[in-house]
Amino acid sequence: MCAFDTSLIFYTNPQSRGRVVHWMLEEVGCAYETRWLEYGTTMKDAEYLSINPAGKVPAIRHGDAVVTETVAICTYLADVFPEAGLVPDAEDREAKAAYYRWLFFVAGPLEAAVANKILNVKVSDDMKRAIGHGGIDEVVAILESLIKGKDYIAGNRFTTADLVLCSYIGFYMSFDVLPKTTEFERYVKLHTSRPAFLKVMAMNENSSAAS
Repeated sequence: MCAFDTSLIFYTNPQSRGRVVHWMLEEVGCAYETRWLEYGTTMKDAEYLSINPAGKVPAIRHGDAVVTETVAICTYLADVFPEAGLVPDAEDREAKAAYYRWLFFVAGPLEAAVANKILNVKVSDDMKRAIGHGGIDEVVAILESLIKGKDYIAGNRFTTADLVLCSYIGFYMSFDVLPKTTEFERYVKLHTSRPAFLKVMAMNENSSAAS
């Protein structure tokens, strides 16, 4: 159940990072309306640009509030629907610190390093210091160390930080952008067995087939 009954509209495309937010919505368990958008058409029309001027998905409109950017949306949903239990307890400062630390590591260093790799940007040692995230090898090593022998990265239960990190690692492994290491595959397999994830994958596949 939702903490309050404000309508929630979810804008997405089945072939996008919207799947991450979709998974989060199912974990939250709140009623929402899905609006499937198409690249180059409905994603760029005036109605949607009033929601997200960047003309990209995902986005949500929760009553009068609009949130864009995948990690920001997931963090917002975890905060406004605390009954879902996807945020570490406030008194567990160590878990809370890890939670925010690794959410923003995904949104910052991981995404930047991956973009450089996809674009075949060669980052010199001098520039690694300047850009703040090192390179893809450094990011991979950090993430492998983070999850080594651990099921959860922020405390002793599944949180939004696991959902986000698992989603991004799994997505980038599927395109060979990140290596299929033993630790990565174990961590992703563990969390993608959750019922909410399996439901969302089926919903997105069905939407792709219908389009």
